[in-house]
Amino acid sequence: MSEKWAYFLRELGKEHNDKVGKKCANLGEMTKVGLSVPHGFALCLDAYTMFMERTGAYDEMRELIKSRAGSIDTIDGMKELSVALRSLVEEKPMPPEMEQEIASYYRELCERSGVADVPVSTRSAGAVSRPGQYETHLNVSGVADVMEKVRKVWSSTFNATSLSFRKQKGLPLENEPIGVAVLKMVNARVAGIVFTAEPNSGDGSRLIIEANWGLGESVVGGESMPDTYIVDRQTLSVVERRLGTKLRCVLPAEKGVCEQTTAADLAGVFCLSDAEAAEIARVGIELEAHFNAPQDAEWAIDSDLTFPNNIIWLQTRNVVLAKKKEPVEQLLDMMTSFVKV
Repeated sequence: MSEKWAYFLRELGKEHNDKVGKKCANLGEMTKVGLSVPHGFALCLDAYTMFMERTGAYDEMRELIKSRAGSIDTIDGMKELSVALRSLVEEKPMPPEMEQEIASYYRELCERSGVADVPVSTRSAGAVSRPGQYETHLNVSGVADVMEKVRKVWSSTFNATSLSFRKQKGLPLENEPIGVAVLKMVNARVAGIVFTAEPNSGDGSRLIIEANWGLGESVVGGESMPDTYIVDRQTLSVVERRLGTKLRCVLPAEKGVCEQTTAADLAGVFCLSDAEAAEIARVGIELEAHFNAPQDAEWAIDSDLTFPNNIIWLQTRNVVLAKKKEPVEQLLDMMTSFVKV
């Protein structure tokens, strides 16, 4: 086999951003600096392209898009096109040589983990971060399930929002190569995010941590109000904490995950200790220094490990800071506010 479509995270670094996507490249970089990340591997952007070419999906999509050219100027028309394109991709069988390579990486991951059919997540990894735009599938196990969910991650590039964006930019609707991260699931007691600078103001004197019980999807997806911890950068002490309602949490099911009502005794207490918050902040500062920019990083606390080794890092990316408005714009905002009052 001449092509190589998969890489273990330990083989990667930030220089591989355009090959495997930012998420996978950054995870590989984090392993190099000694941080705890899940065992896993990455499918490169070329795997997406080869799948589309070898299955004939590209040609079929072009014909489908051409046949619906008159209807995709409407929201409903674009949604209908999205459903058709996604179905087309998901129904294609994986080319045998590609399936063989992905299966071999998954089986090695199972061996390294000591678990037959180890549960994994399949996460999109674009060369440019597009938070929340493409799909993640959690608690995936077995070769057949991994193959199915990889195709679903690829097909998620044809959601209606992404199609509309590409149409607006004059980009080919049928082509948006992304990588896929296949990561061993963390048995998460708590999960969340840390911002090493305040996204709205850019203030880096304090770090912001948000956390909830279970898996981090309830935090990053905004489904439940998490606990918030404000940590002083210099002392790593928690200077402010706000108890979230944490009414819902996301937990593993037999297959996939489920959202559940949080038990009352858990919803009413903070889910992180001050020591855990301080360690998350410390590593966040380390990530910021390594990547030379404020970071927005996701983490989980593994119930099977002991502190501080139980803090597992799932991804990091540069914080998207709100654009500071010019003085004239600030004055207009004040005038508008005054008029409304």
